[in-house]
Amino acid sequence: MWAMRSPGPDLIRARAALDAIPVYRPGRPPSAPAGCESFKMSSNENPYPPLPSVVDAITRAAAGINRYPDTGVHELRERIGDRCGVPADEVITGAGSCALLGQIAEAFIDPGDEVVYAWRSFELYPILVGLQGGRSVQVPLTHEGRHNLEWLARSITRATTLVLLCSPNNPTGAAIQHDEARAFLERVPPHVLVVIDEAYIEFNRDESTLDAFALYREYPSVVVLRTFSKAYGLAGLRAGYALARGHAADAIRKAAMPFALTDIAQAAALASLDAADELAARVDLIVAERERVTAALAAQGWQLPRSEANFVWLPLGRDTDAFVQAAGEAGLSVRGFRDDGVRVSVDEPAANDRFLALAGDFRREHG
Repeated sequence: MWAMRSPGPDLIRARAALDAIPVYRPGRPPSAPAGCESFKMSSNENPYPPLPSVVDAITRAAAGINRYPDTGVHELRERIGDRCGVPADEVITGAGSCALLGQIAEAFIDPGDEVVYAWRSFELYPILVGLQGGRSVQVPLTHEGRHNLEWLARSITRATTLVLLCSPNNPTGAAIQHDEARAFLERVPPHVLVVIDEAYIEFNRDESTLDAFALYREYPSVVVLRTFSKAYGLAGLRAGYALARGHAADAIRKAAMPFALTDIAQAAALASLDAADELAARVDLIVAERERVTAALAAQGWQLPRSEANFVWLPLGRDTDAFVQAAGEAGLSVRGFRDDGVRVSVDEPAANDRFLALAGDFRREHG
């Protein structure tokens, strides 16, 4: 008979599946050396503050936080549907694309199911798959940091229920081409859901990159994910959306937490859509800085994947930790990925200049 006593933390048992799941590591805030301004370049955030019109919308919405949000998010779904050329019923909103990925995992992954995706890619993928008891099938990227779609297609088996395509890819920045994406989809069984994760698509300038909306209209198994966190600068409010049809849309909605998207987030997203031209101008500035940074890195001798996102990828291998440490000493937080490399967000010019100086010094010292 069990003794009646308060359980200690060592007696509490969590699911065994958690033992094999990596912990998501958010980008660290920088530590500023004495007399040196620090910059956070580890989280792919938009370096510009929110527009005044967006702040005004947030302020107005805040007056009603004693009430639950509009769980149907009707106005925002209508607006997104109009912009994407789809019915509002095919628009599913959530607390960022991360939350929507979680809903998709809960809706479509049973224990033992296989999920195919490129690696290295978004760190949340293996976590969500593992939480559902699924099995990650990780297909290595090409030496250019791109998806190997031929290998991805050959990795699909009868146990596969889901494929995740991240374009532009996080953390390498490489984008999938439209023709290769379409050829890939022709080989995917129709019962396998294919999620095209486009968190960084607004920074893309390659006209041959896949047109997710066109593929969505052509292939019923395609789901498109987008976010307001990056280009729209609403990372702190958590707002995103998915496009899905029929059974897929119903299943993703069933897995949602009620009231996940707040009225404040909805108001900010609507105001951001109203200010699309102003935000596009900011995105253009970030893209121009990305091009300046990548050109300078190439001149230093770095071999980089072509980035279509708001970050660059340094394939540093075993020198990854040394670079992260050197960046910290210079007042920069960057994102290191074990022995693979370092991802550095494109920030304001002063931050980018310091990063370029660091990268030049590091290359001279380490070869």
